[in-house]
Amino acid sequence: MSDFDTVIDRYLGVWNEANPVARRAAIDELFAENVRYVDPLAAVEGRAALDAVIGAARQQFAGLVFSSGGPVDAHHDQARFTWHLGRPGGEPLVVGFDVAERDADGRIFQVLGFIDRAPGR
Repeated sequence: MSDFDTVIDRYLGVWNEANPVARRAAIDELFAENVRYVDPLAAVEGRAALDAVIGAARQQFAGLVFSSGGPVDAHHDQARFTWHLGRPGGEPLVVGFDVAERDADGRIFQVLGFIDRAPGR
């Protein structure tokens, strides 16, 4: 497992963290202070704003989990990876693709997200 595999596992873990205090602590450890997160549904900057996006997604998709959709492809300080959202052990309802970039301290400073498949899309 590469260093970026671990980072992306932690990233998905943040999205799955139900406890708001634990989630915010994990965000503070993994993401740069001024992290930029952009996907088709959100465009935010900063840890607090990212925490709010993740919290809203957890409410909207209660009972669903994010999981890896395959191997992480990384070089230098950037990685691209596919993720799934669905019921544990079930077929994913949503499939997405993100690109994450790390800063010199190893924290994620930018995530660019795309949705490849979703209901009604």
